[in-house]
Amino acid sequence: MDHFVVTAAPDRQRTDCAIVGVYDKGALSTAAQELDRRCGGALARVIKRGDFRGKVGETLLVSELKGSPAARVVLVGLGASDKLNRKQYRKATASGLAIVLKSGARDAVSYLSLEKTTQTDAYYRARFVADAAANALYRTPDLKTAKKPPVPALKSLGVAVADRADKANAERGLRDGAGIAVGMTFMRDLANLPPNVCTPTYLANAAKTLARDHRNVTVKILGELEMRKLKMGALLAVTAGSEEPAKFILAEYRGGKSGDAPIVLVGKGVTFDTGGISLKPPPGMDEMKFDMSGAATVLGVLKAAAELKLPINLVAAAPACENMPNGRATKPGDIVKTMSGQTVEILNTDAEGRLILCDALTYVRRYKPALVIDVATLTGACVVALGNHLSGLFANDEELAQELLAAGLRSEDRAWQLPVADEYGDQLKSNFADFANVAGREGGAITAACYLAKFTKDMRWAHLDVAGTAYMAGANKGSTGRPVPMLMDFLLNRK
Repeated sequence: MDHFVVTAAPDRQRTDCAIVGVYDKGALSTAAQELDRRCGGALARVIKRGDFRGKVGETLLVSELKGSPAARVVLVGLGASDKLNRKQYRKATASGLAIVLKSGARDAVSYLSLEKTTQTDAYYRARFVADAAANALYRTPDLKTAKKPPVPALKSLGVAVADRADKANAERGLRDGAGIAVGMTFMRDLANLPPNVCTPTYLANAAKTLARDHRNVTVKILGELEMRKLKMGALLAVTAGSEEPAKFILAEYRGGKSGDAPIVLVGKGVTFDTGGISLKPPPGMDEMKFDMSGAATVLGVLKAAAELKLPINLVAAAPACENMPNGRATKPGDIVKTMSGQTVEILNTDAEGRLILCDALTYVRRYKPALVIDVATLTGACVVALGNHLSGLFANDEELAQELLAAGLRSEDRAWQLPVADEYGDQLKSNFADFANVAGREGGAITAACYLAKFTKDMRWAHLDVAGTAYMAGANKGSTGRPVPMLMDFLLNRK
């Protein structure tokens, strides 16, 4: 998809499709009024007939407008003019683009970006357009044998700005939005694949493509032999029951100055999670193919950073394995020694994500990171606490937590901060090891974060529990691409 910025007025810009707003009670936006004058009041007549009321996200395609420079006009509801905010703007933009993609338009211009929208500027309004277009165009890499639906005709999409001074910011927004979309697509494609395809080896090979596609990216893959030499007892305990070999993926992007401390992202990469000996119930177990969403996220973020040539150094570390039950599988009651030297009593083999992450967090210390953020579909308890709308955020550094929360707000990929307190960590006490890997049902997302915190001493660290946000279940089952937008906004604002 090509993107461009338009400075010409709506009544002078020729296009296959113009997207304009209508406020509640049928009040035409300024752009809609300008087009209406060119086509002899045809849009106003449509409104007057009662065919369109202006509810947020409501759409109507109008064509064959005499005198209009646009072959088609998509009317998009914006709601109350004094309440148009970032969330409503995103909804309206997505709704308008969905209609455009169903039409035969080869190019389109969105004039919604001209509207006064709180909590945004020209940069974010343009970035949201690129993001919405990518989401609307995304197609799941399914293995269906039926004929694929036709590819939309739309090839280029413009964003209007009222002031030429905003042009550079809008162009930057389109560029960043398109780059973020590349990372989200990379993540979603991996997460949506079936687990017999997207194995740890497949995930490692996907990471290697990043090095082939970007000259400033290098990838190193550690196998189980190297893990044993490194004494990664916790990670190896999880993969013990699987026939698939585990991989520890280490991808580095060098866009900053030599010697600058990197930002390290660690992503949980359990390509299928049965729960191990603590077997999960069958309903919904197929969704455990998404348990590698953390790994897919950090690789997607690294790809987006490389696409945008961000002036930072970045490491994506992804321990990848399966959690399966067989005669060699780790048992409840087993005690393992982590790479840090600390011992863990495994009371529940379905609490496996924290086991592979703790060894990864210990390993990445060798990069002397500026900060570390881990991403994981870690706990069902986080879904119980926050549902499917906000990710759980935990941190040992309040400044880092606030940066991530702000990035989530700006990108509409929000998180909610939960505590990392000693009282919760004390619940992990064990009679037989340094601590256990679970602490009961109460506060499960918090005690999981407190477990990880035991391996992050003297590091600036944050943990994102995305169990409720990384994918959707039900009729719309599939990866959402989150939290790539939040993390990319965080990185873009640290340049």
